Amino acid sequence: MTGLTVVLLTLAAAVLVGVVLRWRSGVPREVGGDVERLTSGDIGAELGERATLVQFSSAFCQPCRATRRILAEVTEMVPGVAHVEIDAESRLDLVRSLNILRTPTVLILDASGRVAKRASGQPRKADVIGALGLVVGE
Repeated sequence: MTGLTVVLLTLAAAVLVGVVLRWRSGVPREVGGDVERLTSGDIGAELGERATLVQFSSAFCQPCRATRRILAEVTEMVPGVAHVEIDAESRLDLVRSLNILRTPTVLILDASGRVAKRASGQPRKADVIGALGLVVGE
């Protein structure tokens, strides 16, 4: 009976961890600690007038394609916002310096290039628009 209890507790813990990770995936969060400031030279494109959505992707990442579509739609909806996609494999220096651990990861930069928000995983369009509203309104 003890073995069955251990298995059930392990299974319950794994399900709980999975649910929490799924719930947090793709939600833009505040960036703590030393806030990075990126330039157009860092990302290889011009910064947006009001904000910039920087997406780190990899070649075989299915959620990256959906994220690209979502961010392109948001960019069309919100004036002064640019979308830049960076191939994580070709920019390992930037990936390491920004502590990018998975793709897609989206950084929301303010007009000056300061990393204001960050989302790991595929974000929802409403979450991106809400985070942009906070960044542009600051």
